[in-house]
Amino acid sequence: MPTLTTVTAAVAIAAALMLGATQPADATVAAAISPAVVAGADISWPQCPKGMGIPSRPTEGQPLPNPKTTKFVMIGLTNGPAFYPNPCLRSQVDWARKNQLNVAAYSMTTYPTSAQLKQYGQSGPYKGSDVLTKLRNTGYAQGQFNLANARKIALSTPIIWMDVEHYPVRPWSTNTTYNRAVFEGVKAAYQKAGYKVGIYSTSYQWKAILGTVRYGVPEWHTSGPTSQATARAACKSPSIQGGPTVISQWWTSKYDYDVLCPGFTSTAAINTYFRKQATTGAPTSAAKSAVVAPKLIPLPRHQRVWHGLRG
Repeated sequence: MPTLTTVTAAVAIAAALMLGATQPADATVAAAISPAVVAGADISWPQCPKGMGIPSRPTEGQPLPNPKTTKFVMIGLTNGPAFYPNPCLRSQVDWARKNQLNVAAYSMTTYPTSAQLKQYGQSGPYKGSDVLTKLRNTGYAQGQFNLANARKIALSTPIIWMDVEHYPVRPWSTNTTYNRAVFEGVKAAYQKAGYKVGIYSTSYQWKAILGTVRYGVPEWHTSGPTSQATARAACKSPSIQGGPTVISQWWTSKYDYDVLCPGFTSTAAINTYFRKQATTGAPTSAAKSAVVAPKLIPLPRHQRVWHGLRG
């Protein structure tokens, strides 16, 4: 689920305190969600049963949101860093399908390891042997990996939101040009496959990681551990990279909630950014193939220090 990192978390919490906001108790949040707005939630590996996931991102068994009060759901494709899939992606999509929720997908975008760069750097659509070419190709492979997993379980989404944040499990480089090459490779893979692209980030992290580049794609903002009212106010916060703010997030200890921003609550807008999953034509139990498994060695265990999108 998106939920940003150490520096951003501290900033978000401090901002909430300055605004006099308090984190609502989980038991009262659903009742506090206004029926006059289109509210949803984001889910990923933390909602998988315990005992799954890579060592640095073990699953938590967190509850799924209440489908009766959830109008849409953002489903994470990754178990944290790139090339490691959400271990219960299939069951989460099946849950959304059963409850006929509007669905969109998101993925962590991460800087490659040296092993990943060696494996994918010269086998993509970009030609050359320089570092930037290898980074773009490895980013492109990230995108292809996520798309392969989505297709295997018949996940339908018109857009893939790219989570860009400081990530201790897989740190970005200090070179924004190198980081942009990775980002643009992933973005190209999604767009070539016919998907829209959006970004989840903060202005601070975007500039620190990618610089001042502006793509003008849709944005998903976060207000941290606050409230729906604060999240709705964040819809009016300055654009991160020149795109419209479509979704705004807030979270509690158990749930990541989201709200559609003004101008994006109509049926036409919802159909632009979400899809209901088909109840016919989905893989049957006998025909379901396994989600693509990572080919690389397991990551070392890290302590999770930030609650941003947890891809």
